[in-house]
Amino acid sequence: MKSNVKQSNRKAAFTIVELLTVMSIIVILIGLLVPALNQVKRYAYEVKQRAQLKSIDTAIELFNSEFDGYPPSDALDPDRVPYCGAMKLCEAVMGRDLLGFHPDSIFRSNGMDGSGTTNLYPASTAGIAYTNSLSARKGPYLPLDNANAVQLSDIYEETGNFSGVNFVLCDVFRTVTHRQSGRKVGMPILYYNANTANTLHDFDNPNNPQNIYDYTDNHELVSLGKPWDPPSEGGTAHRLAIDTTNPTPGYRFYMNTTNDKVLATSTAAVRPYRADTYILISAGSDGEYGTPDDICNFDWRYRE
Repeated sequence: MKSNVKQSNRKAAFTIVELLTVMSIIVILIGLLVPALNQVKRYAYEVKQRAQLKSIDTAIELFNSEFDGYPPSDALDPDRVPYCGAMKLCEAVMGRDLLGFHPDSIFRSNGMDGSGTTNLYPASTAGIAYTNSLSARKGPYLPLDNANAVQLSDIYEETGNFSGVNFVLCDVFRTVTHRQSGRKVGMPILYYNANTANTLHDFDNPNNPQNIYDYTDNHELVSLGKPWDPPSEGGTAHRLAIDTTNPTPGYRFYMNTTNDKVLATSTAAVRPYRADTYILISAGSDGEYGTPDDICNFDWRYRE
């Protein structure tokens, strides 16, 4: 009887070969599963990003119905101070201090009115000036909790010619570590307003004054580079700013915003997407503008 018990115990045990085989199968299954899970996660973020752009679309349309026009997106403010499309978008839908847009604003970088004598967005909460300012505001047109509004200095170590206190709306891809809170934040949403008085989309001449869109609206912001790898420290600039296959600034912007659904028989007949409204661009999951994973409020067609 003892002999039979011992033999039974030996048969119930796993051999080292069997254990290694099972472990190898588990490793292979994990190797197959992890990329699939990453793909699902990326897809979920893309859906979330498209939803954010829809929310911004709604906010811009609310601004448009209130003020009979879309926000400007010029690279400079009326005083020729750098204040680009991404910053003007945030002011329009949220206000410079995220408490609403002041109807007397002419989109100055310092928040002053047209005469240059009154700060429309006073920093001090004490006094009649602040009370009057709040009572005149419109919006915000986006819920503050969902706006992803971040000051430029909390994204970039060096903000170039821009004032670091200006806010931008960031995308949902958490590619940058917020300098103050340590939380992850996205890259700025780029905003380009269409000049409906113009008729061209000339990618061979990005500086053509008749172009419907002006690539320079956010070019200086894009030229700051990736916050974790800025050009000033030897990093590579965004491909939307510098195209290695065609070094002409703006070329990649015009190529990738060309509406291929419009059959153009000549250069003069080429049209951009959303030629009568505006363009929004998210840098996508890689945090770099001008790459295949960029997400826009139109059907982004990546072209080299």
